[in-house]
Amino acid sequence: MSIRGKVWKYGDNVDTDAIIPARYLNMSSESELAAHCMEDIDTTFVRDVRAGDIIVGGTNFGCGSSREHAPVAIKGSGISCVVAETFARIFFRNAINIGLPILECPEAAQAAEAGHILEVELATGTITNTDTGETYQATAYPEFMLELIDAGGLVEYTRRKIAAGG
Repeated sequence: MSIRGKVWKYGDNVDTDAIIPARYLNMSSESELAAHCMEDIDTTFVRDVRAGDIIVGGTNFGCGSSREHAPVAIKGSGISCVVAETFARIFFRNAINIGLPILECPEAAQAAEAGHILEVELATGTITNTDTGETYQATAYPEFMLELIDAGGLVEYTRRKIAAGG
């Protein structure tokens, strides 16, 4: 699975309240949440984000509460992937469960700048910054996780497995 997109760069400790402010947690649809994604830390994000773009963060991206709303809002906004130095563990699990690809790669996250174009190959873990020509290595996804992401998340993956008799 290959991904290519423009970088939206954020720093360390971007918490779930920054990703989707708590005042919107009464909403549940992906599109409603996406309409408020990142609004308290980046007023241009919702207006200017395009399908396929990539968020790049520093350390501890997605820290804070364990709510699933944060990765749902990111995915709903059209973001195709998140690359960070490190992720909060519960955010990591929630992102994978809803089919949002995320990769930990400190070198790529540190080198990327807002507006750069990244090419990400999930099967190999390769991240290429087309603006600098540099290539970085994250951990590749195992086959079953690629299938889960391709299905759009754990629920649809499970439905497909059950329908296929396994």
